[in-house]
Amino acid sequence: MTEPLKSDAGQPPARHGWSKVVLVVTALLGLAGLSYLGVQQALRARLASDGTAAPTVKMQRYENGTLSLADLQGKVVMLDFWATWCAPCQAEMPSLVKLAKEYEDKGLVFVAASRDDMPDAPLFVQEFVQSRLPELAPYVVFAPDELAAIFQVTALPTLYFLDRQGRVVDAQRGMLSEAALRQRIERALKN
Repeated sequence: MTEPLKSDAGQPPARHGWSKVVLVVTALLGLAGLSYLGVQQALRARLASDGTAAPTVKMQRYENGTLSLADLQGKVVMLDFWATWCAPCQAEMPSLVKLAKEYEDKGLVFVAASRDDMPDAPLFVQEFVQSRLPELAPYVVFAPDELAAIFQVTALPTLYFLDRQGRVVDAQRGMLSEAALRQRIERALKN
């Protein structure tokens, strides 16, 4: 007959050692995630602050024709990368449209660059525009992968502001409140 194992006096049972390992691994994964987000934000901040010029990539408009950001020089551009399936994009879009209309006479142009998957993107956007936000239609373009790569779009929504010379002056990943959007627009218009 074998004798049961006895723990040393004052020693916690072995299962407590595993909870420490799990805690350490969880903390390390959390730090790695925060580091990744920090690097992504730094890349966007560098792009936003270094005056990168808008590319000449042509985008197909939702309401026919094409648009290049280079065609918009002389205006401040609010470029929003979004998709119909993105809940934060859906929530933010009414504020973007409202503010685009409000600031249009001050030189702001809104470009809602859809990242819905082609070739079905026009159908998804049409359903969204018709059922939820008809006022969005004149602002929608379909952003090709090339444009998303230039602007380092890794999450939606991602918002950029271009100055009157077509240079990036501000960038934001994630949804903003209407008040925060207004502040960004005011700041971009002053450049």
